[in-house]
Amino acid sequence: VQLQASGGGLVQAGGSLRLSCAAAGRAFSTRTMGWFRQAPGKEREFVAGINWIFDTYYADSAKGRFTISRDNAENTVYLQMNSVQPDDTAIYYCASLRRSVPFTSAVVFTPSQYDYWGQGTLVTVSS
Repeated sequence: VQLQASGGGLVQAGGSLRLSCAAAGRAFSTRTMGWFRQAPGKEREFVAGINWIFDTYYADSAKGRFTISRDNAENTVYLQMNSVQPDDTAIYYCASLRRSVPFTSAVVFTPSQYDYWGQGTLVTVSS
């Protein structure tokens, strides 16, 4: 699976941005997808995840502001980011969860459970 993230850029605090992740390869529709982010000097952290039947998980920092969705016909997963804040500044990565693992928070929140990663897209939020 090859993943290509896009949609990052500079946005003012309180604004919105939509990230996209296009997947190439087989069986995208059956794979759980996740968004992670990494700010300078910090570890990569989970943002949101969605499985093949559209169940979702969100980090506390994303709840109520971000929405993950997917279009299986287009092999694309999205992250709609609303009410962004300077703390949301980071490189955002999309990733595909390993097969045959349960869709639980303990799994979905863990970067090492993902076997394919996109190259990342930079989001910068100005105050």
